[in-house]
Amino acid sequence: MAQVQRMSRLMAKTLRDDPADAEVLSHKLLVRAGYVRRTAAGVWSWLPLGKKVLSNVERIVREEMDAIGAQEVLLPALLPREPYDATGRWDEYGQELFRLQDRKGGDYLLGPTHEEIFTLLVKDQASSYKDLPVILYQIQNKFRDEARPRAGVLRGREFMMKDSYSFDTEDEGLAQSYALHREAYQRIFARLGLDYRICAATAGAMGGSKSEEFLAPAEAGEDTFADCPNCDFAANTEAVSYALQPVDGSAVPALEEIPTPDTPTIETLAASLGVPASATLKNLLVKVDGEIVAVGVPGDREVDLGKVEAHFAPAAVELVTAEDFTGREDLVRGYVGPQGLEKVTYIADPRVAPGTAWITGANKAHTHAKNVVAGRDFEVDAYVDVVVVQEGDPCPNCGAGLKLDRAIEIGHIFQLGRKYTDAMKLDVLGQNGKPVRVTMGSYGVGVTRAVAALAEQTADDKGLCWPAEVAPADVHVVAAGKAAQTELALEVSEQLAAKGVRVLVDDRAGVSPGVKFTDAELIGVPKILVAGRRTAEGVVELKDRRTGEREELPVAEAIARLTA
Repeated sequence: MAQVQRMSRLMAKTLRDDPADAEVLSHKLLVRAGYVRRTAAGVWSWLPLGKKVLSNVERIVREEMDAIGAQEVLLPALLPREPYDATGRWDEYGQELFRLQDRKGGDYLLGPTHEEIFTLLVKDQASSYKDLPVILYQIQNKFRDEARPRAGVLRGREFMMKDSYSFDTEDEGLAQSYALHREAYQRIFARLGLDYRICAATAGAMGGSKSEEFLAPAEAGEDTFADCPNCDFAANTEAVSYALQPVDGSAVPALEEIPTPDTPTIETLAASLGVPASATLKNLLVKVDGEIVAVGVPGDREVDLGKVEAHFAPAAVELVTAEDFTGREDLVRGYVGPQGLEKVTYIADPRVAPGTAWITGANKAHTHAKNVVAGRDFEVDAYVDVVVVQEGDPCPNCGAGLKLDRAIEIGHIFQLGRKYTDAMKLDVLGQNGKPVRVTMGSYGVGVTRAVAALAEQTADDKGLCWPAEVAPADVHVVAAGKAAQTELALEVSEQLAAKGVRVLVDDRAGVSPGVKFTDAELIGVPKILVAGRRTAEGVVELKDRRTGEREELPVAEAIARLTA
């Protein structure tokens, strides 16, 4: 028998107005519909309806993980410093890591992910190749000290996540474990009713050789992904690459310096010379662990600092300040060029290919240089994709113009390789009797993020509109009026529950039918059953929340429809 939840006893209050601090749709609706309440910045309490949805997402994730043979465990969220020191992540995580000390001065952290701890667990439990492969997972709260926690549960400082880890003795086994997770994630997100894309991604601080994200397109998304309308290419913009294509620059005249007074920006330079910005070379100066590095990109493109940071990770990257030019005659603010730089590492986007010619700074005030050829007049220390990807950039696979869209990251899978097992010295005895270093994968699903993504994708102008498998109830029964309607509503609710249907019944006294109808649409249960004006005839109204279709039916037929 399923549960009947009476709204007269429900610990949740709906709100007519959006919260003052709410920026995105899911934040507004989850608060207004009584699913969550803010406890602190980035910290949320889940009320009964919200907990039901969260638990349903959790159940689907758990069922699909169990289906691939994964074993569920539960590790602590409070973790010692030492394993994270061993992998370098105590420092690499920077300010996002919650650090604390116990009364004896011992260092601890609140776990953002658990690669180190799972590795130690397997090191303790597995000694032979016969103990592997194994996939372990947990569904647990994680912690990250976000600089700007925002968008409700979409970007919190405490959040629920499924994190799983595979351990294999061979790279081929890792590839199989990765494929198992990839397929399981597709089933999970299909069951949740999410629209999603599988996109190539960068590994970031996690490390590893291969990484893919599962992104749910939504206006509230903080990730931007590139999608090719002509082929199956899709990637987070951080992972979009541009092939290095050298050209023949032998016919370009010699470098020539030209006076360009008062042109310290690309815009003023291009206007002064009557050339497109794309003909100029922009050189952005940054500091990497205190050392100045120049980043070269075409003048019509912007530098993606996230890509620069990823390239130099775990080193700290920051923009130079006016003080950094003091005492550096080779660095003239607004007129920097790659030729003649002293003791400065120069990285460039692949568009600054060998043989390409540019107009760029001459390292002299109010002076630029033209016919500056890459590979002839200056050398590039490393080519790195560092530009912000734009709509229409060529697809790396087929060359068609890419389309850009915003999305919410709901899952991420990594082939980590041996980064963590090397740090923890995780070996097992191989078939030949010799130690074998274990290889590892890491796989995450954002459980609370999935709830927010569903709200973003499925809500309409009336409120939330949950897919059936994650909704807090199967049917929302509304008693629209007097005692007779309430009596029928409760009677029908009990009959439905006896047949296994989860019921939310609005039996609140002193609340107008209009408010009840509005709340039913705001809460977003898939089916709404109304005991209204034809109660005396034993007729109720059955409404589909998503389509708005409604029909009047005898009680017995309505129950049969809902239990079919």
